Amino acid sequence: MVEQKTDEKNVVKKKPVEKRLEGAVWGLLFILVGAAFLAKFHLGVGLLGVGIIILGGQVARKASELKFEGFWLLIGLLFVLGGIVELFITSFSIVPILLIVAGVVLLISSFRGKRTEEN
Repeated sequence: MVEQKTDEKNVVKKKPVEKRLEGAVWGLLFILVGAAFLAKFHLGVGLLGVGIIILGGQVARKASELKFEGFWLLIGLLFVLGGIVELFITSFSIVPILLIVAGVVLLISSFRGKRTEEN
């Protein structure tokens, strides 16, 4: 497994492959959102695309021997689920619920993170 170097303050430095991978995922997300606005995609298609890109990023992390991020796996699955629901169930919008769940998970994960000596 690839280890990441830390400095004297225990801050994890990202490896070049991790930086490139994150840049590629964000680039794809912005391209998808821009294309969705221009082509006026259905909301479900956009959500499904975002979920697939996020999950693909996690698969690429695993293939590059980087740490698999459970939070982003959950978010990707929620976006895929939201996209499927938006495409096939038109009477109920799941987007607000997905955003609330993602926010709650992010808040909880920020408080459960690793503590350093200074915290």
